[in-house]
Amino acid sequence: MSSIIKHGTAHWEGSLKEGHGVISTQSGALNEQPYGFNTRFEGKAGSNPEELLGAAHAACFSMALSAILGEAGLTAQAIDTDAAVQLTKADSGFEISQIDLTLKARVPGATNEQFQALAIKAKEGCPVSKLFRATITLNATLEG
Repeated sequence: MSSIIKHGTAHWEGSLKEGHGVISTQSGALNEQPYGFNTRFEGKAGSNPEELLGAAHAACFSMALSAILGEAGLTAQAIDTDAAVQLTKADSGFEISQIDLTLKARVPGATNEQFQALAIKAKEGCPVSKLFRATITLNATLEG
C-alpha cells in the first residue's frame, strides 16, 4: 500500500490559559497562525483545532463527493460544504461530540434521490469521516 504523508505542526509556550502557540502546515497555507485558549474558547482572533478539523473534513468530503459523482457519470458545477465541529465539556473533559455536515451542490442531471444516496456514500467513504468516532450528520441540498 502506498502512503502519502502531509505534515501540520504546532508550537506552544506557557500554561493552558495564559499560554499561546502557532500552527503551520507543510504547504505553507498556514504559517505560524496564532492559536490559544482565547482563540478556542473566547472568540479571539486566531485559529483553533476545531475549525481546522472542520475545514479538513469539509474539503475531504467535497473531494470524495466529486469522485463519487464522477463514478455515477455526473459532474458538479459547485459543491459547498460546511462542517460544524461541536466541542462539548463532558465529565472526562472536552470532546468532539458531533460534526454536522451541511452540503449545497449544483449537479446537472442528478435527481434528488440519487444525489442524497451519493452524498451519504461520500460521507461514509471520506477518509476524514472514517477518522472521527464522533457522530457525523449530513444535511444535503441539491440546488438548481
